[in-house]
Amino acid sequence: MHRRVVIEADGGSRGNPGPAGYGAVVRGAGGEVLAERSESIGVATNNVAEYSGLIAGLEAAAELGATEVEVRMDSKLVVEQMSGRWQIKNPGLRPLAARAAALSRGFDAVRYGWIPRERNKHADALANAAMDVAAGKTPKTVRTVEVAEPEPEPREVAAPDSPARAQARQVAAQARETAAQARESGAQPGGARADAPTARSSWEPRPATAATRLLLVRHGETERTAQRRYSGRGDVPLSERGAAQAAATAARIAALAPSVAAVVTSPLARCTATAEAIAGALGGTPVLPERDLVECDFGEWEGCTFAEVRERWPAEMDAWLASTSVAPPGGEAFIEVGARVRRAVSGLLQTYRGQTVVVVSHVSPLKLMLRDALAANDAFLHRLYLDPAGLSIVDTWPDGGVAVRAVNDTAHLVEG
Repeated sequence: MHRRVVIEADGGSRGNPGPAGYGAVVRGAGGEVLAERSESIGVATNNVAEYSGLIAGLEAAAELGATEVEVRMDSKLVVEQMSGRWQIKNPGLRPLAARAAALSRGFDAVRYGWIPRERNKHADALANAAMDVAAGKTPKTVRTVEVAEPEPEPREVAAPDSPARAQARQVAAQARETAAQARESGAQPGGARADAPTARSSWEPRPATAATRLLLVRHGETERTAQRRYSGRGDVPLSERGAAQAAATAARIAALAPSVAAVVTSPLARCTATAEAIAGALGGTPVLPERDLVECDFGEWEGCTFAEVRERWPAEMDAWLASTSVAPPGGEAFIEVGARVRRAVSGLLQTYRGQTVVVVSHVSPLKLMLRDALAANDAFLHRLYLDPAGLSIVDTWPDGGVAVRAVNDTAHLVEG
């Protein structure tokens, strides 16, 4: 166990928004590399990628059992917002900041510090490799630097290469970074508001026509749903009742949103059957499978009831309920599901900007989408109930504004 660690994190996109990725390095007290994280996240902004790198670093530190963390980033925006000195005015960043804050609460102490880009080369290289993948290019090999280079010792003479001059250059670089990040976030150093107009509050009515609307649908009932058994990657079909539920949901959506750009679905049969029923009611809207929408892998718990898991794996069940970073034996943790779900949602918002899309998925991915949309914490996941064939509606605007218009609407289901 490494009690004290340093996280170096970075992220970026080519286009802002554009092909994006993040990198994170966790170092021990001596500078040795304990963990590396790097992933492409599809199309996203610089700030989303930077926050994603921070989250990945915090998750890796938690897995290492760290109790004290020092976070070093060259993103002034993230450092100032996570330190509480700048407001998080972009609603699109709030779920990510909330996730980072929730992870931070798992440590005894977390400190944030800004560093110039040249001192964040390792994380920057990992982020650039991830951006290469997002852009469809072959990533460059990232060289692991086991020990960070020491800071230069002070010198008496302020020669052109002296620490004093270097410090002046660092201060100037930090000032430029601060100004750039403040312009991007709409903030001023110290938390003051900029003169530029900000994104309107969610209390103010917004034109629905400008939003990208996601109609979130849980698949219809299966035999395992009726028996309240964990149903993850097992490809079970809809039951007769589930098929009827899918047809009822299809009719509801056709009446609610006659113009739908696409029906995007998990590739598992219970979802594709539900999606095809909806597409048929819409007059042949294309059905597009998306692997990132597949259900959580419940590993050895697949096909078991909650009571059976509680009896056979009591300690594992307690740990799983207590933390989204814990996976069922042989399965997938919710933080992993959340990462791919965010990637899927980001892609949809970019591809179908200003349009309506039906998303057919499973209970876990849909809960994670709603958690992020509502900027809720992880306790939300175990308190929200989503019925088979239930409908939720989320609108997202180009400036990052989000409105959740419905959650688990089942008015269209007639239970006999």
